Amino acid sequence: MAASFSNQFLPETVRGKHRSLLLSVLLAIGLPSESRGQVGLGGRVTDENNVPVSDVRIVLRPAAESPHIPAVQMLSNSTGEFRCRLDIPGHYLASAEREGYFRLQDQPLLLVEGENQVVLVLNHQRQLVESLDVQYSPPTVDFEQTHPKTTLTNNQVLDIPYPTTQDLRNAMRLMPGVVQDSLGGIHANGGSEEQVLFTLDGFTVNDPLTGRFQSRLSVESIRSMELNKGNLPAEYGKGSAGVLSLKTDTGDDTVRYLGTNFMPGLEHRKGLIIGDWTPRFTLSGPIRKGRVWFSDNIDARYTKTVIDELPAGQDRSSSWRLSNLLRNQINLTPSNILSTDFLINHLNAPRSRLSALDPIQTTVDQRARQFFLGIKDQVYFGGKLLEIGYAVNRTFSRTIPQGQAFYSYTPDGREGNYFVDAVQKGGRDQWLANLFLPTFSLAGSHQLKVGLDLDRLHYWQDIRRTGYEFRQLDGTLLNRVTFEGNGLLKYSNFEVSSFLQDSWKVRPGLLLQLGLRQDWDRIVHRFHLSPRLGFSWAAFGLERTKISGGYSIVYDATPLTVLVQAQDQYAVRASFNPDGSLQGSPIATVYAGGQNLRAPRYRNWNVGLEQELSRQLYIRAAYLNKRGRQGFTYSNLLESTLPPSPVPVPSDATAVVYRLGNGRRDTFDSFELTTRQVFKGRHEWLFSYTRSRALSSAVLDFGVENPFLIHDNVGPMPWDSPHRVLSWGYLPTFWPKWAVSYLLEARSGFPFSIQDQDGGLVGSVNSHRFPSFFELDVHFERSFVFRGQRLAFRFGANNLTNHSNPNVVINVIDSPRFLSFFGGSDRTFNFRIRWLGRK
Repeated sequence: MAASFSNQFLPETVRGKHRSLLLSVLLAIGLPSESRGQVGLGGRVTDENNVPVSDVRIVLRPAAESPHIPAVQMLSNSTGEFRCRLDIPGHYLASAEREGYFRLQDQPLLLVEGENQVVLVLNHQRQLVESLDVQYSPPTVDFEQTHPKTTLTNNQVLDIPYPTTQDLRNAMRLMPGVVQDSLGGIHANGGSEEQVLFTLDGFTVNDPLTGRFQSRLSVESIRSMELNKGNLPAEYGKGSAGVLSLKTDTGDDTVRYLGTNFMPGLEHRKGLIIGDWTPRFTLSGPIRKGRVWFSDNIDARYTKTVIDELPAGQDRSSSWRLSNLLRNQINLTPSNILSTDFLINHLNAPRSRLSALDPIQTTVDQRARQFFLGIKDQVYFGGKLLEIGYAVNRTFSRTIPQGQAFYSYTPDGREGNYFVDAVQKGGRDQWLANLFLPTFSLAGSHQLKVGLDLDRLHYWQDIRRTGYEFRQLDGTLLNRVTFEGNGLLKYSNFEVSSFLQDSWKVRPGLLLQLGLRQDWDRIVHRFHLSPRLGFSWAAFGLERTKISGGYSIVYDATPLTVLVQAQDQYAVRASFNPDGSLQGSPIATVYAGGQNLRAPRYRNWNVGLEQELSRQLYIRAAYLNKRGRQGFTYSNLLESTLPPSPVPVPSDATAVVYRLGNGRRDTFDSFELTTRQVFKGRHEWLFSYTRSRALSSAVLDFGVENPFLIHDNVGPMPWDSPHRVLSWGYLPTFWPKWAVSYLLEARSGFPFSIQDQDGGLVGSVNSHRFPSFFELDVHFERSFVFRGQRLAFRFGANNLTNHSNPNVVINVIDSPRFLSFFGGSDRTFNFRIRWLGRK
């Protein structure tokens, strides 16, 4: 009987060149079950390279109008599997969609009594395809998601205008909840950059020393960026501010190549110069069709900095940065997939840190390199998915000052030569294993996932510091800081993490996500348990409305950059009278390691409401509450029982010991309202308003190189932005081949502190703010064909209103230019041409 039906149950052949590139369906029918009249449908969703795709919304409805047979909706799980039961066999239409993929629309299926198996293949979205009837998957209300998540696709990263669009870090600010400080730092959900876990295709890429995102890779290489926050699932740890996952392109059976900004441009900035040039090239395709693919992305960046406030000949600097990401995928068998990532970074930046307050002699020459290699193997067997992987990350940085003169802080800026000459090396080796178990039923359906993560970190430095001074406007020396001790050291750590997670669908419309995570490292030497709880509920009759929320405990990774200070050099500060004589005895500031340390602990809870107002329009309201304690900070023990100094200090100096402890407390609250609409293919817009506060009891970090005297360290974080409006869009015009894109950001100015000419803080920390920030970028783009090649030309203006957005301030209260603001970017006109390969 099965043989006689086999040919009837194959899907209809999809005709047309373009549609065959977008989707395919493979249907195989098994033997019918003995239970007559019952239809079972199961299967998997994969991408064009046979990789399982999770969280795909699948809708199955009768092919003919049948009011008595309702449509069935389901979501694929972490292994790409889905399953449902039907009462009546017959002809059905299947649709599948997930944001970032082309939509699979109304594919015919003939289902018979018994068990039916189907494999649905979704293709990743790609820019500027030739077909006019392309169906992009719109954003949807994901009922399987219990925690807040924001996703940016490759199209959005490339379509939306923002300054220096070649820098992936700048694209991260397109996500609600992420702000970028004046130095380019990324801050998600009120946390510092090192409190965000950054992953590249599943591997950790945080810098081994600082914990920040120092890697650079081409924006064209990104398939998607996902920011997970709030009640994080148990698989995520070491990032109390959230997890930012980068997923890169693999290539497919079509050879593709493109180039961007391959011609340098001229700019008139205090004369005619070659402006910033950011050539990027991508080549991808098959090595062996259907089995082996590659994608290679080269990203170069030449940067020219011109400072209007500095005199000619001393007002500019230039730098080169180069990165290359090579990704491969090898399907050893249809159920065994091996993938690799190979990333290299190189930076050469002479005269770095040039600004209106930092002339050339104060700058440094910077050189940096990074080597990253990740290997992952996925094996699918018996409804289970096992993935194992190994990654190695090596970093090198060199900081060279312009001379050996003392570095001077004056009320009008800096003078002399920077005081740090450094060589630093870091590394991380990571081993991971995750197992997705088959779905089973017990008071509902359960999907279990277990995992193990091992990390070995090591750091080495050779740092030599001269010293810095504070002087009055007339040059009178107020105090001088020199450094003693040995700046040659090494440090290492070993981390072990494991988790168990259960996605429990109690009934249709109600999902509970339960998890437990364990973290341990050799430095803290404690086991920390992190319970996780999340829920997602869609009330009966309100299937387009989701209420979700949850609670989690998250422990941050142990920061090496804080711990190494106890083995580093120490500072000796001498104060002087107006006549140049020494005032009192010098003070040696010594940093000592702590005892009985615990990992920084954060309690996160959130609640949210999502509503799909129509097929392409949805709105989301979310509240996030985050409370941190046990954060690492150095405390001044001068007024308590003074322990002996851990290092020898000069005989004429008084030792002030800062002991490492868990005294830091953090607070973050935010309310976010976001509306988004997708229409006419990939055209869309987003509007978001966020009200938040980010406070801490340790705002400024005590450190060997910190020039400030801090007494009251409680206040708003430097990236605190109480009000923020974010909107962007890629919209059609009256001309079919033209589109207009825009970015609008308006927010409160960042806070800063006031200091006196001795380097001490005046009043509360971060008691003042920069002026409010406002930026409007508008660009027009046209796609066309030239001599058989597809191209896209874009031109427009950044900061269209020419709003002053300063990022430098004279904050010395004794300066006659006190509270004078500098920096920021004036209105600039930009153009971009992208070569998208042959027609």
